[in-house]
Amino acid sequence: MTSTKRKPATASSRGPRTLAMDIGGTGLKASVLDSRGRMAVKGVRIATPYPCRPPTLIRALEMLVAPLPAFDRISIGFPGVVRDGRVITAPHFGTEDWQGYALEQAVARRFGKPARLLNDAEVQGLGIIAGRGLEVVLTLGTGVGSAVFSDGRLTPHLELAHHPLHNGKTYNEYIGNEARLSISARKWNRRVLKTIGVVSTLLNYDLLYLGGGNAANIAFDLPEKVRLASNETGLTGGIRLWDEDVWHVARPARRKR
Repeated sequence: MTSTKRKPATASSRGPRTLAMDIGGTGLKASVLDSRGRMAVKGVRIATPYPCRPPTLIRALEMLVAPLPAFDRISIGFPGVVRDGRVITAPHFGTEDWQGYALEQAVARRFGKPARLLNDAEVQGLGIIAGRGLEVVLTLGTGVGSAVFSDGRLTPHLELAHHPLHNGKTYNEYIGNEARLSISARKWNRRVLKTIGVVSTLLNYDLLYLGGGNAANIAFDLPEKVRLASNETGLTGGIRLWDEDVWHVARPARRKR
């Protein structure tokens, strides 16, 4: 495949440039971050293609990234369980096609740059958290993403999206985008508020951050210890994947047998 020529990077800041990609069930977003984690250019977005098998996604990412300037490394947020650079579950795309797929390696190979892969809610959380106490991130989008941090350290991933929440409905089924579109805005907001209460009881967090595209549809006064987060942090959090202290926790070294 012929490589796409890229615009030269500007010299506004020194240090490596990071291509940050946020893979969502509805849209694919990307930007190039400077060495401080700020967007060096305006982010770009295209619709997520369906059906979205691995080769389809890689081709879509090529289109997404084409207009962006040069970069040195890549951070990827993916909506599912990921482990050691591989996809374990991909509920929005069909896990059967994705299970065990080495997405991190595939992206690195395609763009010729080192890549790091993490769950999308965890990437967003890294761009939000203050690093004190127990902080929880819920992303409200096509589905519901979640991440938990203790004193700034990422804890083992909880896939709350598929856990029963109310009358047999999972978090996804209860407050995901399909549910939002099928009920009134007022009822959906009541469900989100109820979910906040459940997560508070479950985790006793110090702070809860609500992110994702549907956080913009929240129309109630936020409870104490709950904050709205900028959707841009789904991209800007990607700079933290290259903080070795963070990555050591997110991807602990395998012990040699």
